Parts: sequence; C-alpha cells; structure tokens
Amino acid sequence: MNTEFAGSQQIIEIIYLIASVLFILSLKWMSAPKTARHGVWAGEIGMVLAIGGTLLHHGIVDYKWIFIALVIGSGIGVPLGLVHMTAVPQRTALSHAFGAFCVTLVGSAEFYLRTPDVPPFMMSVLCMEVILGSLTFTGSLMAAGKLQEVLPQRPITYKGQNIVNLGLLAIAIVAGIYLVLHPGTKQLFPVMVIIPLFFGVFMIMPIGGADMPTVISLLNSYAGLSAAAMGFVVQSKLLIIAGALDGSSGFILSVIMCKAMNRSFSNVMFGAFGQVQAAVAGSKEEKSVRSATAEEAAGILAAANRVVIVPGYGMAVAQAQHKVRELYDALTKRGVEVRFAIHPVAGRMPGHMNVLLAEADIPYDKLVEMDDINGDFPQTDVALVIGANDVTNPAARTEQSSPIFGMPILDVDKARTVMVIKRSMNPGFAGIDNPLYYLDNTLMLFGDAKVFVNSIVHELAGNSH
Repeated sequence: MNTEFAGSQQIIEIIYLIASVLFILSLKWMSAPKTARHGVWAGEIGMVLAIGGTLLHHGIVDYKWIFIALVIGSGIGVPLGLVHMTAVPQRTALSHAFGAFCVTLVGSAEFYLRTPDVPPFMMSVLCMEVILGSLTFTGSLMAAGKLQEVLPQRPITYKGQNIVNLGLLAIAIVAGIYLVLHPGTKQLFPVMVIIPLFFGVFMIMPIGGADMPTVISLLNSYAGLSAAAMGFVVQSKLLIIAGALDGSSGFILSVIMCKAMNRSFSNVMFGAFGQVQAAVAGSKEEKSVRSATAEEAAGILAAANRVVIVPGYGMAVAQAQHKVRELYDALTKRGVEVRFAIHPVAGRMPGHMNVLLAEADIPYDKLVEMDDINGDFPQTDVALVIGANDVTNPAARTEQSSPIFGMPILDVDKARTVMVIKRSMNPGFAGIDNPLYYLDNTLMLFGDAKVFVNSIVHELAGNSH
C-alpha cells in the first residue's frame, strides 16, 4: 500500500511539473501576437493537468461535493466566457474576484482547522493570503461595476479618504501580526477578513475609468500573490509557481502601465485622477470646432496615401471593430497604406485594442505600438481617431498644469489632417478638455463610431463605381 501511495504521489508530482512548465511557456508565448494562441492552449492544458493531478490525491474521500462544485462552476463559467469582446475587461475583473474569494475561503478553513498549532511563518503567510484575497475580492467587484457602468466611473472622493483607507489596511495588518504572535486568538480572525473587504471597496472608489488598465493588472497581481501564499499554506508547489507567475507578471504590467501614463503607483491609487475640471465647460464655449459629414470624410480618406487609425474606448463601446475592418479593406483596395496606432493604456484593460482588432482579423503587422509610430505622424496624410481621447491630448506635452502633463501620447496632431469620431464634446476619462479638437487641421465627426464608420465605408463603395 505504501509503495502504491508513493507511486501515485510521484505521478502527481510529474503532472504538476509538466503543468508548471506549461504555465511558464504560456506566459512567454502570450507576450507576442504570433504565438498568443499557443500560449492560450498551453495555459488551458496546464490547468487541466493541474486539476487532474489534484483529483488523484489520496486525501480525497468523497468526490460527490467536488462533482457538484464542478457542475455549479461550469454553469457560471461558461456564460461568463461567452461575453462580447467589449465586455472582456469586466469579465476579467470578475475572474479576479472569484479567484480571490476562493483563496479567502480556503485560508479561513485552514485557519480554523489548524489553530492554535500554526507555526509563525505559516500563520504570517496565511494572514497575507486572507488579507490580499479579501481586498482583491471586493476591489475586483468594484472594478467590474465601474467597467460595466453600473457604478460611477468618475472618482468618488471625500476629505481624509486616503487616511481612512490606509488606517483600515493598517488595522488588518496589525490584527494579522497579533495572530502570528498569539495564534490562539481566534476572535481576531474575522476582523482580519472583514476589514480588507471594506478596504477593497474604498480602494477602488477614488480611481477613475482612465486608470482601469493599471487597476486591472494590479488586482491580477494581488490575486496571484494571494494564490502563491495559499500554495505555502496547503503545501502545493504548483500553486506557488502559478501564483508567483501571476503576481509578478501582473505587477510588471502595472509598472509598464504607469510608465505609459508617466505616473506613479501612489498617484494611480490615491490621486483621484479623472475628476472633471471646473474650467472645462467655460473654455469650450470660447472655442469653435470644424465638423465634417461622412461623405466629406470619405473623400479625404480616398485621396490620402497614408492613413493611421487610432482606436480607443469609444470604438469598444460602439462595438465598431468589424466596421473598422471594412474601412481598412475599402481603403487598402484603393491603394491607401493603412496602419493602426496602439497606445499602451487605450481602453479599459492592458491590450484592449489589440484584442478587439484581432477579433476583427486586422493583420497583426498593421498594429503599431506608440513608440514605433509616433515618428511617422508628420508624414501621415490622415490620422483617424475613433473614440480615443486622453491618449491623443496634446495638453500632455504643453500644459504643465494639466493632470496628464508628461504622459506619453500618440502625436496625431502632427498629421496633415486629423479626423476625430466622437459622440460629443464631453471630456474623456481624465476629465479635461482636448485642445486637439480645436486645431485648424482637425475635423470632428460627431456620432456613434460604428454608425459613422459604416457610413464612410458606404461612401467609399459608392465612389468606387
């Protein structure tokens, strides 16, 4: 029996090792569009192996509850996986919430099963697991609510907010430290679980929609770190590896996002970025813009040699990516060189625009990152901005008083002609006006992105006959 147990345990360890390698390869392959599909398959196969290896454990005495949980989880997961591509950011936030909730429940169960016979190191890891899991759970739900627009996307602030938030987190940490020193104090554990739940809500409240890409990647990091801590508690090497990969990659991505906005973590988390500036309304009244019809826009595009399309959140909201593909095809058939300028923080999650354009089968080599395309705008005939606001705002270069000053932007204003598809003159998520709209070389195309692009395509088709 012992030999049989040792043999099965060895098989489990081999399965876990293969799964770990697949997780690492998945992360590597998903860093490039050409190998991203391989990365998805590697991650999925790795997860199937991880679950299968876990189900082989001799510690499982009854598979009934596991089967019930599998059915319930599948019933929730399948519909979540069938959402439109435009809803991927909020679906991702919900995934973080579910994962963090699971970590918190497992940590709570382990605490009550093991207390008071918990070594200091194990208790410290358990406390970290529960605190990170709790705040990530409610924080991710808040982020999903903001992305789904069931909660206000503008920052919600009040005086002394940062002090209150940090005070709550400090109480939870102090409770955790006390439990490490006095593991028998069970009555403190609920305090350590509940307070971070409130902290997660208050943490996301002052964060505006413009910072959601960074918040999503940061919550991803928290979820990964809490899972890694859970791996130490339940003595699972696979969980430690997978959680560490998730946590570190999420953190690195958050750093990249902050760099792309020229802002610090503290400014993202506590700066209440995105409050509408009081002076915006008054300044708009003193300026005038030039607008154009779909027919005029089609004529300008048809006469161009080089066109750069700049997608933004407005394209995602209107679900216009497939019409943009039709526009790309129509212009390409006319011999127009068309490329897409991608800003790192455009949209509501890292890579949001890449995902949407990939769904519409835009060739990967036509998607150009900001640093690689900015030098080409002076030689560009038309820069067509579709629902992008803050990432094209010249105030980031010129106005030191602007909240986005210093943020790297797409230099669309340097193109010979700029056309901006936008519903209205309302400010973007940064809450400030965009001087781009008032330049002499800018034409505003007012309307829904999907409808307007479709009109331009029809005009181009009519002109070709």
